[in-house]
Amino acid sequence: MTSASHPITTELILGGQKSGKSRRAELLARDWLARSADHRAVLIATGQAWDDEMRERIARHQRDRAERVPGLQTVEEPRDVAAAVARHSAPQTLVVVDCLTLWLTHWTMPLGFETMDLEQKQAQALEWNAQTAMFLEAIRQSPGPVVLVGNEIGLGVIPMGREVRAFVDALGMLNQQVAQVCPRVTLMAAGLPLTLKEPS
Repeated sequence: MTSASHPITTELILGGQKSGKSRRAELLARDWLARSADHRAVLIATGQAWDDEMRERIARHQRDRAERVPGLQTVEEPRDVAAAVARHSAPQTLVVVDCLTLWLTHWTMPLGFETMDLEQKQAQALEWNAQTAMFLEAIRQSPGPVVLVGNEIGLGVIPMGREVRAFVDALGMLNQQVAQVCPRVTLMAAGLPLTLKEPS
């Protein structure tokens, strides 16, 4: 995958597992940093280490990122991503959010979700809707570019289980909402970018 030759703007990058979506975001950040000594790049990481495998995965990503894009600052924020985007956005700063799918997971299937009653789950859904609205507004209002990484998981078979089907639906809706506010949308497959939307 080569560096981006087009002007760097707010972009949603979708793709499946190991499709190259995070690598594309890193390349955009690297290019942004190389274009001016005044540029900064901040990664808002939404992943949390729930077990040993996830801890090792996060540590590996951190090592790889530090090697590939040494100037990329990392901020961990699993839930209040809207506030994090607003806090770090600036005209000379590129903000990367990786990834939307894990952020949605933290909100729609938090720890203890299985034991919540219907009223608690409904309250959780209302809170997620409010978070989504604030997040979309933070993207719209950002004075600098925002690069958003998310999974496209709605292309396979219909999953078993009501909660999993609801999650796939919620992710599809989130991707649609974010795509509407992003000037550029890219779908990654086998490390190759397919442009779905370009700035008008």
